[in-house]
Amino acid sequence: MNEKADKPTEADDGACPPWVVRGYAVLADGERGAVVDPEGRIVWLCAPRWHSDAVFSALIGGGGYFAVEPEDRWRVWGGYYEDGTLIHVSRWVTADAVIECRDALAMPASTDRLLLLRRMRVERGEARLRMSLDLRPGFGAGRVSEVRLQDGLWTARAGGLHVRLAGAERASWSGESGLRGGFRLRKGEEHDIVLELSAGGDSRQLAPKQLWKQTEQAWQRAVPDCSGTAAPRDARHAYAVLRGLTSSSGGMVAAATTSLPERANTGRSYDYRFAWVRDQCYAGLAVASHGPHELLDTAVRFTAERILADGEALHPAYTVDGGPVPDQQRLPLRGYPGGSDHVGNKAAEQFQLDAFGEVLQLFAAAAHHDRLTPEAEQAVGIAVDAVESNWTRPDAGLWELDNRWWTQSRLSVVCGLRQVSVALSGRTAQRSSELADGVFAETRRRCLRTDGRWRRAADDDGPEAALLTPLSRGCPPADDPSNTLTRRFIEDRLAEDGYLYRFVHGDIPLGEAEGAFLLCGFTMALAADRVGDRTRALRWFERTRAACGPSGLFAEEYDVRQRQLRGNLPQAFVHALLLECAVRLNDASALPL
Repeated sequence: MNEKADKPTEADDGACPPWVVRGYAVLADGERGAVVDPEGRIVWLCAPRWHSDAVFSALIGGGGYFAVEPEDRWRVWGGYYEDGTLIHVSRWVTADAVIECRDALAMPASTDRLLLLRRMRVERGEARLRMSLDLRPGFGAGRVSEVRLQDGLWTARAGGLHVRLAGAERASWSGESGLRGGFRLRKGEEHDIVLELSAGGDSRQLAPKQLWKQTEQAWQRAVPDCSGTAAPRDARHAYAVLRGLTSSSGGMVAAATTSLPERANTGRSYDYRFAWVRDQCYAGLAVASHGPHELLDTAVRFTAERILADGEALHPAYTVDGGPVPDQQRLPLRGYPGGSDHVGNKAAEQFQLDAFGEVLQLFAAAAHHDRLTPEAEQAVGIAVDAVESNWTRPDAGLWELDNRWWTQSRLSVVCGLRQVSVALSGRTAQRSSELADGVFAETRRRCLRTDGRWRRAADDDGPEAALLTPLSRGCPPADDPSNTLTRRFIEDRLAEDGYLYRFVHGDIPLGEAEGAFLLCGFTMALAADRVGDRTRALRWFERTRAACGPSGLFAEEYDVRQRQLRGNLPQAFVHALLLECAVRLNDASALPL
């Protein structure tokens, strides 16, 4: 905790040095997320919600962290997620002891109150542990005040948040370094700490045993049995990640973090703490391939609400409660090494035609499971109207680039229209079928080469991995020669060492321009499976799912040469596509799209 508020403060390099991205784990409860470094320090947390200012920002060069760790510096670290949850256990082995720290954001969660649970336990020997809690609200620009200890409970104000801390009654307070304390535990002994941050204050008892039990039960309800998939444990983990990133309002953030660079010192650092409509649809479609689930219902609800509210003016991204994404701004912090700190995202103002196609595919999948609500059925008609009015209009496409006549955008729309025409009945189904035929005919005329391969765009013959998305969903059909020709061309030009890149960046070699794009590796697996090439599909699936960190989390990109993750963490759509692959590559009876 810190009373200074003159300017944002940078992290104490000795306390929280940066780690490579693959080393981090993430806690999440649907309303916000915390990042845990390999040594068990919580170095990132926005409160009370995803898009709020950070109270711990050491991850991106700011101040603030929460550490519970052995005093013995001669130690090695490790960690793991409890199966099917985002309950993370940090583990240390010292010369004399084995210590674990179990961490979670308590569930069920509320939008205005978060509870961070930490339970230390000595598995072998005897250990001395130290605790450090340094709250820095407002990315370090805010103030901590009114710090009190009463009846064993610390209370304070951190910016606009009420703070309570239980389990550290012997700690001491310093205006410079916050709370510091220590514990001594023998084999089998446990010690609980509970940190509460709330917008309006709370008087409920901070009872760790009850909070842990409720959290465990919430995860048991949230994550289904995935034993019938090609990768049961990874599939359950994907469900946990998607659930952890999805708010009670229905919106799913793309990732828990901002400003982790995709490429060092190139300015490619973005804020992903918002809900992208396309990503939400990918998650819903992945879940639908496995069966009906709450995450399918929330995806349908959130996207239907956005369509009903904005129609053809649909934004690519929103806050998780459906609000506008703030303008992009710089933060006056040092930043993660190689990155530059930003909040907000300018891509939210783009026109992305393919989002309407993904929405229609989601609604069709929901209808197949009899989960299409009346509001979503109304949104189908509005989305079809939007496509009819805008499909000839250049758009930014899947990769959010310049406005052009991207082939993938049109094929995704055709895919959505055709699936709706099958899933629904009446005038909307007929209109969708007729419109799909018209869009496909013109797209084929403008974007299909004479040798039978799809162009990247109407004015670009280059390879484009985005095309794998509609190909994997059945547009064009598997027996269309263009499907195999396009997939093989993409593989020939954009694959290296079993990983796939998005597109060619001029004369720059693939691995030097950017990392391999993990979404593309999974869509390649699905596209290969679509045409019956199960062996190649499994190779792509297994190779791509190996590109995670020790925690099992995926970022957006993977540096093949250095075997490092790049970009924000965890990337929701990568986990979504892993789940879909795990379902479809193990069960030939998986529901067709």
